[in-house]
Amino acid sequence: MTSLKGKTLFVSGGSRGIGLAIALRAARDGANVAIAAKTAEPHPKLKGTIYTAADEVRAAGGKALPVLCDIRDEAQVIAAIEKTVAEFGGIDICVNNASAISLTNSQMTDMKRFDLMMGINTRGTFLVSKYCIPHLKKAANPHILMLSPPLDMKTKWFEHSTAYTMAKFGMSMCVLGLSGELRSAGVAVNALWPRTTIATAAVGNLLGGDAMMRASRTPEIMGDAAYVIFTKPSREFTGQFCIDDKVLHASGVRDFEPYRVDKSVPLMSDFFVPDDDVPPPGVTVQALPSVGAAQKSG
Repeated sequence: MTSLKGKTLFVSGGSRGIGLAIALRAARDGANVAIAAKTAEPHPKLKGTIYTAADEVRAAGGKALPVLCDIRDEAQVIAAIEKTVAEFGGIDICVNNASAISLTNSQMTDMKRFDLMMGINTRGTFLVSKYCIPHLKKAANPHILMLSPPLDMKTKWFEHSTAYTMAKFGMSMCVLGLSGELRSAGVAVNALWPRTTIATAAVGNLLGGDAMMRASRTPEIMGDAAYVIFTKPSREFTGQFCIDDKVLHASGVRDFEPYRVDKSVPLMSDFFVPDDDVPPPGVTVQALPSVGAAQKSG
């Protein structure tokens, strides 16, 4: 497969950031994209709504369906998927991008925030996947993609933010389980994670402001890496925990400089990238300060 023309993507949390970048890359081929997210009204700190995202998808060459959907609500998820199928005739690709974050330890994490992270990240991913699967089984080259990290079970990822790490690793456990469950049906299930921090609202607002944004790559690197995954044969490429630049390097990309926000600032590693994961030749990334240090400075 070399194109996503006519393919239908269902993207959770697709109104901005990485989800939108994935949608726009597919739209350039002429794909259909359902933007399923909660943001219908502009937010003072967060750019983008399902409607502005849909406009961008259409401008990029795709067809768009903005769908107001809280993925914690089973009835809303079912309705959103049914609406997508009614509009476009099926679903070829399910992108589980929606996520909530709080880099807080056990004493600083209130249970409402714990439930939010588990409800969106782990349960929401399972729920969206569950109801997309019957449609994906009818597709020609079906893929499920989680925006979640490799399962690197090290204390350092958990000790400062146990709840968040559990919720993100829950998404990755869905990859592990569903890839096995769906292998014989030919539905690929993979994870994609960035090597560096990505210039999104979450990084700008929660992790380190402008300085961290300038040490990041743009969301387009994730859009391009996801595209490479979606165009792979679903029966041959499944159960993989992918890092963005390694996926692109394997597909022939050698110059990663265009993805940098500020070439004068060293790139910063993202959370959850395993210590033994070697970047492509010529790529240098600084270790991320511990979550504990980030908590103290923030």
